Amino acid sequence: MIKKLLRTDDDISSFVLRLLLGLVFFPHGAQKVFGWFGGSGFSGTMEAFTDKMGIPALFAFLAILAESLGSVALISGFLTRIAAFGIACDMVVAVCMVHLKNGFFMNWFGKQQGEGFEYHILVVAIAFALMIKGGGRWSLDGLFSDKQ
Repeated sequence: MIKKLLRTDDDISSFVLRLLLGLVFFPHGAQKVFGWFGGSGFSGTMEAFTDKMGIPALFAFLAILAESLGSVALISGFLTRIAAFGIACDMVVAVCMVHLKNGFFMNWFGKQQGEGFEYHILVVAIAFALMIKGGGRWSLDGLFSDKQ
């Protein structure tokens, strides 16, 4: 089972997708855990998710993990499929709970109430590609799977 989870090839495109998705999500995770980049930190984020948005504490915690540890896992290529799955789930929930009502398009010109969900579809697509292909070149998954 673990061998299948870690299995990947030496594909450079998987590396690029994994690295860039991880780099995009790192600041989001750092906002939620450490309060960096103008974020609320862990307790503020948990409060916002649980009290203001009504998300159960377990799922709020999992969302924070997906964006924080998931981004680091993607950057390093460690458990790529699990990290990508977590981020995909996080984005699907974000669309359903927040962004769907705002329509498809991002709020490029500030003319709508909030952000649409086009960005989220791209994130989910990248995450699905990584779940299928694995971490690719220069991933810890590839390093560990070769040793088994």
